[in-house]
Amino acid sequence: MHPFEYARATDADQAVAVVTADPHASFLAGGTTQLDLMKDGVLHPERLIDITRLPLGGITYTDSAIQVGALTTMEELAVDPVVRERLPFVREALLLGASTQLRNMATIGGNLLQRARCRYFRDPTVAACNKRDPGSGCAAIAGIQRMHAILGTSDHCIALHASDVAVPLTALDAIVHIQSMDGSRSIPLTQFYLPPGDTPHIENVLRHGELITAVEIPLLPGGARSHYLKVRDRVSYEFALTSAGVALVIEEGVIQEARVALGGVGTIPWRAWDAEDILQGAHANSDSFRSAAEAAVEGARPLPGTAFKVELAKRTLVRTLETVAGALS
Repeated sequence: MHPFEYARATDADQAVAVVTADPHASFLAGGTTQLDLMKDGVLHPERLIDITRLPLGGITYTDSAIQVGALTTMEELAVDPVVRERLPFVREALLLGASTQLRNMATIGGNLLQRARCRYFRDPTVAACNKRDPGSGCAAIAGIQRMHAILGTSDHCIALHASDVAVPLTALDAIVHIQSMDGSRSIPLTQFYLPPGDTPHIENVLRHGELITAVEIPLLPGGARSHYLKVRDRVSYEFALTSAGVALVIEEGVIQEARVALGGVGTIPWRAWDAEDILQGAHANSDSFRSAAEAAVEGARPLPGTAFKVELAKRTLVRTLETVAGALS
């Protein structure tokens, strides 16, 4: 690891000011894998500003949403009674996303900002990685592809977005609150992440020095049911091959509202807008579910090592829809 300066921020304004003024500074918080990547020689910040003791934790409530401080841990959010009652698929994604020990350390803001799990990105001995070195190429495209994306990819990058909880949060239209030297702004999570295109090193809309302070999560309407299904090679300590987060409101067998997002298949948490359009107003049956699943993976660009994910993603979504619809029957 390269030498670096460490400082602990006393308030959010100070943290933002210090990092904004120094192009070689970064925030340090739980869940971002910042230190892991520094130890691996992937990241080389010259200054780390520790924000872990800032008052950016906790959960507040309104009738229609909860606001989660960015330093709230995954475990704190998972055990919250409102989340358990009104956002069950968010809770399921949190519990499936990490071990208890990790959930007690990783924060919500950090989880959303975790870097790609691509083995080539995390191995600096591999020269070709457009995330580390723009213009150098993408070793994954010609390499081992199994844990990579099929949606939102480009000729420059196929790295997968690994967050579990980002999937239901994307389905819910969660909003990210951001603080900067210019004030504050709020960005829907559906607009927060950027597909790689020809700039894979730019993963989200955050500018240097901007700090996530909170995530606003709309509550599901009364009568809605939801489920998060994660398909993986083994039961624990593994990232998703495919996953689906679904919430439905069904009345008399007809879907009145549908929210669908996929994980394990996209370079960003993948909102399945076309699947939602098919489900809205349709009967909650196998035909509708299969049609929605087909639409959800429309435009997929699989490679030989990821071709299996097309069918697996469809089956994952159908099973999730069937589970939710069954709970409503």
